[in-house]
Amino acid sequence: MDVGVVDTESGASLPQAKDCAGVILTGSHSMVTDNLPWSIEVENWIPEILKARIPFLGICYGHQVLAKAAGGQVGFHPKGREIGTVKIYLLSAHAKDKLFGELPKQFAAHTVHSQSVLRLPPEAIHLATSADEVHHAFRIGDCAWGIQFHPEFTEKIMEAYIRTQAKELLAEGRDVEKLLLMIDETPAALKIARNFCRMVRDRKSRF
Repeated sequence: MDVGVVDTESGASLPQAKDCAGVILTGSHSMVTDNLPWSIEVENWIPEILKARIPFLGICYGHQVLAKAAGGQVGFHPKGREIGTVKIYLLSAHAKDKLFGELPKQFAAHTVHSQSVLRLPPEAIHLATSADEVHHAFRIGDCAWGIQFHPEFTEKIMEAYIRTQAKELLAEGRDVEKLLLMIDETPAALKIARNFCRMVRDRKSRF
């Protein structure tokens, strides 16, 4: 299966929905509420993808932009940044979900974000939460998902984020050494990304 990378921040044009077998919208160091031109362009493009029922997975920033594009609200997390390996709790709606259905009700995932989905879109199905983040995952329709955590992160990537932000974390009164010690493997979170890729591949083979 061919994979193309579209760097909209550098001016690349977004593809038409008909040319997409599936879409993964990744994280970003920018903030959704900055309303940068490239981000607004992506936000305005998402409804086209949803209307065409193209499989869509928004991760972190992508999760937030999906929510905003579908009528939700995004802003700074009222409890401050969430960072490190955290416990994700699946809600009852996950049982019939294509991506989450086979996962355990609790699993570890890597996370780093200052902004959050403060209000879900009107038609969203709430799928997951954590101790500090209410809206860790949701679905719109039957083929679009937003997840606040990072299924693609390895332990080394998570460690690098914590060490890079150590000064700010210490200023916030966070225990950096404890965050580093709590880093763990996240195989269940990774399975979500694999489930999504399998869904796109299977859908493509039918057309």
